[in-house]
Amino acid sequence: MLSRLQLLVTRRLDGLLQGDYLGLLPGPGSEAGESREYRPGDDVRRMDWPVTARTTLPHVRQTVADRELETWLAVDLSASLDFGTGRWLKRDLVVAAVATMAHLTARGGNRVGAVVGTGAAGPAPGPAAGRVSGVRRLPARPGRKEAQGLVRAVATTRIRPGRTDLGALVNMLNSPPRRRGMAVVISDFLAPPAQWGRAVRKLAVRHDVLAIEVVDPRELELPDVGVLELVDPETGDLHEVQTADPKLRRRYAEAASAQRTAIATELRAAGAAHLRLRTDSDWLLDTVRFVAAQRHARTRGTTR
Repeated sequence: MLSRLQLLVTRRLDGLLQGDYLGLLPGPGSEAGESREYRPGDDVRRMDWPVTARTTLPHVRQTVADRELETWLAVDLSASLDFGTGRWLKRDLVVAAVATMAHLTARGGNRVGAVVGTGAAGPAPGPAAGRVSGVRRLPARPGRKEAQGLVRAVATTRIRPGRTDLGALVNMLNSPPRRRGMAVVISDFLAPPAQWGRAVRKLAVRHDVLAIEVVDPRELELPDVGVLELVDPETGDLHEVQTADPKLRRRYAEAASAQRTAIATELRAAGAAHLRLRTDSDWLLDTVRFVAAQRHARTRGTTR
């Protein structure tokens, strides 16, 4: 199964990132280059204040292509990811996203590592206090074989009951401090934005951040199929829902829309690029469109 996934990713995505790449997907590299005049949409963190002061016109510092990139993935495998009513489970999309990022970065001496949350949230007890329990750390290593091993490790990770503390998981990419690079957060982001938003903003201060959100259509709206018995995969609680009630379906859709809007708003405020993958659509096509849009935006002087 993993071999077929790797072949599919290679065939569809190969050639998208030929030649020197500028910090991969969301933004440019980290080595300082020449300055140019500011354009609407440019990252204000790259403002060149000395040149701006001399010319009285806002300028931003361009960066040159990195020759070596370190990419870290924060992979959320909470129990809520073991769900899906479309063509795939949400967990399948997480593994596919990891395989895609590994393929796009594992070349030219680049290193790829990951921290994987497996559901059992909370601080570790005893001597391990201060660390997050239920987290598997995969060190960053260069090479195709190592990247394939990382994908295999994520795919074979057992999901535990409970919810991963997404904020704590993302913070593991902030400490210890690492050289500027790429950070990818893969999750369904069902936890309230207040729990993980600050961690993502802190991560974006030093790194280019890409948030990959996995969604199932039943999380956006309920079908009219009568009484449904639903089990919360994170708590085991059983609920009966009368989906024939149009008011209930409308309230559910409105609440789901508000939740997704809050997620998108928080990610935008953090300065993270945002890719949404659905279990009922072609995730590879969505990824290709996203990469193409990011490259097009970069050529126009924008990075988000």
